[in-house]
Amino acid sequence: MSNKTDRFKGNILFLDRDDINTDEIIPAKYLTENSKAALKPYLLEDLKLEGFDPATSLENRQVVVTRNNFGCGSSREHAPWALEINEIYLVIAEGFSRIYRQNMYNCGMMAVELPKEDIDSLFETFKGKECSVVTDLEAQSFTFTSGDTTLTIPFKLSEFDKTLVEAGGWVEFADANY
Repeated sequence: MSNKTDRFKGNILFLDRDDINTDEIIPAKYLTENSKAALKPYLLEDLKLEGFDPATSLENRQVVVTRNNFGCGSSREHAPWALEINEIYLVIAEGFSRIYRQNMYNCGMMAVELPKEDIDSLFETFKGKECSVVTDLEAQSFTFTSGDTTLTIPFKLSEFDKTLVEAGGWVEFADANY
């Protein structure tokens, strides 16, 4: 794996809810910030979810696993940027808002959809436990580990999305190819 794809691994933050919208990912009142770094402390500030506290729940988390329709709401790029500046480059969900999903890939990040059965299995097996994931981009599989429990789940990525990820995003891809 190249350095740009080494970042698709780490400890998981489980967010057990459908329809987490872009205002919950990064509240609209911070959209006037003029740098990605300025967004860092506000990630998921307005998310209401039992057991979740943005001040402590994000600590040492590099991957999000969630339910359906993640990133619904507005089309702002600030939502992926807020994840990126917090070193979360991978979100795994049952589904994403179309524009949000593409914004993730345009930033060189991954928004990977898995079938509901696989998402349910991840929550049943690992929720409430310390769990990490490693991505094998070539084999298109995730390996989830918690203690002695390991689960490998395949995923599908289009060639173009894979190319964007390997390049580091749309701008880097365009710079290298046009």
